[in-house]
Amino acid sequence: MLAPRSRIIAININMPEEKNWKEIVPEHPKDVLQGANIVGGKLVTYWLHDASSTVKFYDLSGKFLNDLKLPGIGTIGSGKRDENQAFYSFSSYTRPTTIYQLDVKTMKSTIFKAPKVDFNSDNYITKQVWYTSKDGTKVPMFITMKKRTKLNGKNPTLLYGYGGFNIPMTPGFSPSRAALLDMGGIYAVANLRGGGEFGEEWHAAGTKERKQNVFDDFIAAAEYLIKEKYTSSDFLAIQGGSNGGLLVGACMTQRPELFRVALPAVGVLDMLRYDKFTIGRAWSTDYGLSEEKDGFDYLYKFSPLHNIKKGTKYPATMVTTGDHDDRVVPAHSFKFAATLQAAQAGDNPALIRIETSAGHGAGKPTAKVIQEQADIYSFMFYNMGLQVK
Repeated sequence: MLAPRSRIIAININMPEEKNWKEIVPEHPKDVLQGANIVGGKLVTYWLHDASSTVKFYDLSGKFLNDLKLPGIGTIGSGKRDENQAFYSFSSYTRPTTIYQLDVKTMKSTIFKAPKVDFNSDNYITKQVWYTSKDGTKVPMFITMKKRTKLNGKNPTLLYGYGGFNIPMTPGFSPSRAALLDMGGIYAVANLRGGGEFGEEWHAAGTKERKQNVFDDFIAAAEYLIKEKYTSSDFLAIQGGSNGGLLVGACMTQRPELFRVALPAVGVLDMLRYDKFTIGRAWSTDYGLSEEKDGFDYLYKFSPLHNIKKGTKYPATMVTTGDHDDRVVPAHSFKFAATLQAAQAGDNPALIRIETSAGHGAGKPTAKVIQEQADIYSFMFYNMGLQVK
């Protein structure tokens, strides 16, 4: 029996036939099982509940024992297994990755090692909200900000999304996001369809001819932030990388008036020819192919490059890429930026930032990361007419 959100079964290697399998932990109706191991004679299971981590303990026969109390909304990483003690890591939008030691008998956790970061987590808050997308689907979003932030529609806000390839967007600490929060910004992450937050059905709902659902979810997230006065269109920036770059490109071409700043990074922006370069064809499981009629019809409708319309006032846009990106070739960004510059109406800049001797992002030296983030935030705040205090 298939389990889109995963389950745990026991198989006797001497009688491996499916009829002899024994279910230990059944599939949850909503939460996604991400992993499990055995510590101190107990089965430790790691779950994704509404896009953040939970941990449940069972005995080896599958009887539920208890939950592990975590410090807050965040993401857990499993640690070493060692008799009656275990180590695990925990991270959130406001808490740097911290290693905890767990006494399995008492279920008491203590900090084993914490990084020294000049950031006071107590001054900030993360909350999860649910909003309604275009077709009525309920979508979760994490919003992180200073505790005393006034909801007056004037807060510089960065909305981030991905929505693809069954990858969940879970809470995690980032020094660059901490800098944004310290400058008075709001950081929002929408858990869009196409990701892995709720299992395979959630993923499939954002693929191929259903890909527009992902963009609708992201647009609805922006509308929610504006409606609830976290921000307004004058102070809203959107950002995403790779498949998230496609997300930003599609949304800014479909609803250019909704955003002040757009930041597509190493994006898949030419949806009619993406499969012709490097490993692009492997992405057809999510995107489909333009060489097939049905694929061409829906890809053309949302392909960012092909939906730029001359004479339209687009958001201030900074496209970012690396000159040696061999995953999403920089030609995507080159063509999109050039076409946007030719079509742009009004005074909003349309720029491209090309990092030299850099690829898709992983392994980039710290100095280059700092320079890039400084440029991005400078561009964002400048085009919002704000000065960093």
